Amino acid sequence: MDIGGAYGGGKAGGAFDPIAFVQRPTVILRAVCWLFAIIVFGCISSEGWREEANGKEYCIINRDGNACNYAVGIGVIAFLAAMGFIAGEYLFEQMSSVKTRKHYVLADLGFSAFWSFLFFIGFCYLTNQWGKADDPPNGEGVNNVQASIVFSFFSIFTWAGCAYFAFLRFKAGVDPSFSSTYESDPSAAQQYAAYPASNENDQFQEAPFSGQQQQQQQQQRADYSQPTY
Repeated sequence: MDIGGAYGGGKAGGAFDPIAFVQRPTVILRAVCWLFAIIVFGCISSEGWREEANGKEYCIINRDGNACNYAVGIGVIAFLAAMGFIAGEYLFEQMSSVKTRKHYVLADLGFSAFWSFLFFIGFCYLTNQWGKADDPPNGEGVNNVQASIVFSFFSIFTWAGCAYFAFLRFKAGVDPSFSSTYESDPSAAQQYAAYPASNENDQFQEAPFSGQQQQQQQQQRADYSQPTY
């Protein structure tokens, strides 16, 4: 991962390279988080609910509606957040303020670590409730629930990876050697070379032939001042 610029980003205002952008580890990992989030909430939304004879719906995960709602909730928010952070990766290069980059990196670090923890809770919760649940009629929805549980487990590591990359950015930003070079004012660091001051001990040197010219001028004045007969 390139951590050479401000908080791991490049110089603001640089040319945008779409090929290099999609090849960044952070962008690739965000795309994986986005895909896993779709699987987590999509599988539960499509096959996680069944309708009883009286028209009332129930969650096939041990009839625990909270389990289905939890999986859908963290999946949807993770889906939206992953898209937002992918857009943030593009805008990150356009942030000229070091403080703005710092706030973005801290938000990335905090959210990614927290959502990794929520997926861990979700995986444990869904696994526990699914182990107690009765088999659905004709096995409908079994594959969907199992896929949601498996990809909840995978999401723990993808979001933890995002938090790790954000930590590397934050660590690069708070490095004293980095702060002393990047956050300093370029106009103050790069002064124009001033003309060298004259030394008081330096003696003034007359221009060449100046003494000879003065003698010629004095001789001409003397010739003009002589009376003519």
